[in-house]
Amino acid sequence: MTPEQIFLVRLSWPTIDNEADALTTQFYAHLFEIDRTAVHLFSRVNMTAQRKKLAQALSVVVHALDDMGSLLPALAALAKRHASYGIEDRHFDSVGDAFLRALNDVLGHAFTPELRDAWAQAYALVSSVMRRSLACDELASG
Repeated sequence: MTPEQIFLVRLSWPTIDNEADALTTQFYAHLFEIDRTAVHLFSRVNMTAQRKKLAQALSVVVHALDDMGSLLPALAALAKRHASYGIEDRHFDSVGDAFLRALNDVLGHAFTPELRDAWAQAYALVSSVMRRSLACDELASG
């Protein structure tokens, strides 16, 4: 990510954080619409608690975007937890789509093309690290 993209993500974060429940509610609604197979991953999950966990994870990412030394291990640990839930590589695409749609829902006109690109890059960073971690774990166990 460029410094400008990190700046835009962080600049938008207070608004998003204030609307975290709306964002996460919209995110899961979009995810389950986009990828009906994802519904079973959450069938036994307390969704109120899950939405709070997602908001907390987003906060960690936003605040560590320029600190790869702390972000990479946190994302690798997150990937390991998600592997135990049954997440597959293909889920990352639908999650990214759902996330950007939810941001658009919450930010409306403030979700400019530049801000969308910045958040898309942040998600691409997160998903690439998690995907690599999952792939390494599969190789190690396979």
